[in-house]
Order: sequence, then structure tokens, then C-alpha cells
Amino acid sequence: MKVSEFNYELPEELIAQTPIEKRDESRLMVLNKKQQTIEHKVFKDIIEYLKPGDVLVRNNTKVIPARIYGKKETGANVEFLLLKNIEGDIWETIVRPGNKLHVGTKVTFGEGMLQAEILEIMLGGTRKVKFYYKGIFNEILDKIGLMPLPPYIHEELKEKDRYQTIYAKHEGSAAAPTAGLHFTPELIEKLQKKGIEIANVTLHVGIGTFRPVKEETVEAHEMHTEHFYIKPEDCEIINKAKKEGRRIIAVRHNIM
Repeated sequence: MKVSEFNYELPEELIAQTPIEKRDESRLMVLNKKQQTIEHKVFKDIIEYLKPGDVLVRNNTKVIPARIYGKKETGANVEFLLLKNIEGDIWETIVRPGNKLHVGTKVTFGEGMLQAEILEIMLGGTRKVKFYYKGIFNEILDKIGLMPLPPYIHEELKEKDRYQTIYAKHEGSAAAPTAGLHFTPELIEKLQKKGIEIANVTLHVGIGTFRPVKEETVEAHEMHTEHFYIKPEDCEIINKAKKEGRRIIAVRHNIM
């Protein structure tokens, strides 16, 4: 199947650059396959399309502020984007400019709060990087890191929490599961009062979700891997619903 078969026009002005003030008032498009209709709603209307007994499966991953800016020993500016924790303080990282960051290069971030050394050039051009610091790594990232927004978002994000779901819990994502950004505590409460069950899965979204498909065919594209976890109690909720013939609705990834 050719990648070109998926091409469609998306006007630049229709891509939201900043989050709407009230999350659940984002736009919602409803497609009815049986009736061949399309409706334009707001997200909080989703409650009209769910019924008691449905199970809503949401991703409770949490985005880390994985984009950091630093300086080489020469004083040159560099950018790191943390992709995946390999082990301990070693991470797979996208670096820019790549042609200037060779094995052995050392970089300083946050006026010395964090140091890094390039250990290895990995497949695809990413780097294996070891970080050195005093204190707690995630706390340092919170101070010096920025959220890794999608390439189609050009505006600076003023509030980090707006790029997290309200139920984000387990840190590890390089990008948000953006379909879930539109839920509010009030909407979740209304869904539960209606008899809709909630199950959680933790799937850490990788930066590969933003990487363009450069191959001519879908089959030739090499997919990135992502890690996921699910607790026994959540498996039980999903399996019970499936056994009883109830609907299971996954909150999928979509454009912010």
C-alpha cells in the first residue's frame, strides 16, 4: 500500500497552536458509519455516545520535559531530546546538530546542573548518552527541560501541565497521548455516574510518533517500539466486559 494513498489536505490555520481554555470544549467530529453521516460537536458531548456498562480504556502515561538545551565545551549551543531510558542514567537521545556531536563529546545543561557524554552513535543517528548530576534526575528535568511538542505546534507552551492528561501518573513518555488531553475531572465524574467503567493502561509514547514516513510504501516503513504496562485489576475489568459482550472504548492518540 502506497503512503501517498493517505495524503489529504490539512489547512495550516486549522491546526490549533495553543490549548483551548476549557479542555472539554475542544471540537469533536462524530462519524456514523451505518448512517454515513458526519456531525461536528464539542468534546464534552462524548457522554451522549457512551452508555452504562461501557469500559473506557485510557493511557495514564506522563510526559517528561524531555527537550533540553545545553552547551558543548567549545561553547556551541546544542539540543537534546530524550527518547528512552536504556538503563540507569543512560538514555537514547536525538541530538542537534548531529554532525557536531561525536562519541566522547561532553555537554553541560542548566549552568552545570546536568552534564552529559556521548557514548555511542546508534542506528538511525540517535545517540546513547550518559548523564551526570547531583540530586534527582526528574527534578532537574522539571527545572531545565521543555515539553517536546509535535512539529506542527510552533507556539511556546506556557503551562507544562496543559500537555499532560488530568490522569497522567507514570513518567516515561516523550509525547502526550493527546486524545486524552480533552478530558476534565468533571467529565470523568459524569461518565462514571452514568455507569461507564474506567480502566488504565500505561503506554509510554515514543518520539517516533512524530517521525515522518519516508518510504514509498507502508510495508517498508520501520516502526518504532513503545513500552506498555497494565495492572491485573485493569485486565480483569476489560476481560469481564469482553466476556459479557459490553463495549470497550480506547482513548487513542490523535492530533492536539
